[in-house]
Amino acid sequence: MKKTLLSILTAIALTGTYSCTNLAENVLDEASVSGLSNQQLADGNIAPVYALLPNIFLHTNYFAIQEISTDEAILPYRGGTDWGDNGIYLALHQHTTTSTDPNLLSTWNNLVQSLSRSVSAINALPTLNDASAKVYLAEARGMRAYYNMLLLDLFGIVFVKEDPQSTSTILRGEAAYNYVLSEMLAVEPNLLTTVGPGRLSKGAAWGLLARMYLNAAVYRNRTATSFTFQSTDMDNVISYCDKIINSGQYQLASDYFTIFNQDNHNNKELIFAVDQRAELNGNNRLPYFSLSGNQFPIPAYPAANGTDGPAITPDFYQSWAQAYSPKDPTVDPRFYRQNLSIYSNPGDSCVAESNFNINRGILRGQQYGLLRVNGAFLKCPNGNYKVGKLFNVTRNLPTVPVNFTEQVDFTVAGSNYSTGYRVEKYEFSKKSTSGRNLGDADISIIRLADVYLMRAEAKLRKSNDAASALADVNTVRAARTFPTTTPALTSMSLDLLFRERGFELYWEMVRRTDMIRFGKYEGTWTEKTNTDVRKRLFPIPQTAIDGASNIPGYLTQNEGY
Repeated sequence: MKKTLLSILTAIALTGTYSCTNLAENVLDEASVSGLSNQQLADGNIAPVYALLPNIFLHTNYFAIQEISTDEAILPYRGGTDWGDNGIYLALHQHTTTSTDPNLLSTWNNLVQSLSRSVSAINALPTLNDASAKVYLAEARGMRAYYNMLLLDLFGIVFVKEDPQSTSTILRGEAAYNYVLSEMLAVEPNLLTTVGPGRLSKGAAWGLLARMYLNAAVYRNRTATSFTFQSTDMDNVISYCDKIINSGQYQLASDYFTIFNQDNHNNKELIFAVDQRAELNGNNRLPYFSLSGNQFPIPAYPAANGTDGPAITPDFYQSWAQAYSPKDPTVDPRFYRQNLSIYSNPGDSCVAESNFNINRGILRGQQYGLLRVNGAFLKCPNGNYKVGKLFNVTRNLPTVPVNFTEQVDFTVAGSNYSTGYRVEKYEFSKKSTSGRNLGDADISIIRLADVYLMRAEAKLRKSNDAASALADVNTVRAARTFPTTTPALTSMSLDLLFRERGFELYWEMVRRTDMIRFGKYEGTWTEKTNTDVRKRLFPIPQTAIDGASNIPGYLTQNEGY
């Protein structure tokens, strides 16, 4: 008897690309797994199903696709040398991406490989005589649906595959949507409520189902001039959101930024997340991606700095500024968290290592931090670390301050190292062994605040129940009480709800999907004027199409590319 444990890549995968055709398997006989219990075998089958989630959510993969393509984030050609990458980030923002974009290919590869691993687990788990196998089977099947859900959202296709040796069937449009929906509905009864956010739980399935129903109008008719949100779909959104809210399992955090701390795995607001705990070798660069190359978040590692990556657009910043005018957006504790007291008290320029934490949220203006000279951080006479005004020393611009400005664009001036307000939402890992590895803050996929906002949106779209929608939005706002309470809103509309989703969920990889659903993706913002509705989908990577060329017409390019 043989047991299938893991799928391996196809021959084409050995060249760095993956195809959903002709997937081979690595079949291990009993001799190779002698001594393993059925529980261990079951664990060995389910682990690979989740293993590539950190790669999918890497800063240059799913994050870039979902954020830099929107009005929320922009990544210029920094200093004329950095982040050029043959213009892929400029094109992503301007909706001129091509099928050769390497970040699209990387995301595609990780998704289809995860599908392959899910199919292998689905076929192996029923052969194991262990109580966990039934639950793992539901999780593997549900994760297959989730990976297809991402493919549907990004590329407009899903792959249907039951037998690892068979060729996948490709579905598009409403058929693709119906397949993903039916798969998630089928596994939901067999999922557990007692697992953490890093596994597909019953609550996670409810959240994903709510998200599917909310986006159903988009998935059914991607290029529609206006989307038709069916009443039954909105009822289902409300129903699944009710299940989550009424379960009592989840809780809105009073301190907003704790949701994104390095120790957030047990944060009760998380429903479904990428498990990044250090013991699992999490390695995500989201905390580094936006910071200056002269910001050093961990005193123990003077070589670990930011990358001067993406900033928020002036358009997105103005949505905050105009919402709270004449007050500063910092009246909303989700906007900014001051951790370095030197901002408010210049005398506090000596900080113990254990007390040093960089500021969080949206960073504006002159930045302060650890001062590095000749590769080492300066210290005060008492041994604490010296904190002061930062300059662009690592960019060979020692007299130019790290002073983040609202302006950022693709001009020479707008692409300087300090242009654009930056985002530091996820916390750096204090368990790192290099200052760059072990990004152990779990990355949120679905959390309770999103559930309230989805329910509010469904109420508005179904019956224009602004009062109930406002109550849901203000429930989220009222929960954020540290260091001050988020001000309540007095009215609600779809435009206000879209704005609120930006305030609550910025930098969390939902913006592109939100913009499409709210009919704003063809709008104009900094450095973007493209209005082609076909850009709601990305091009299928050309190497994937070439890899499937042995079956004529099997994998065709999306319209407009």
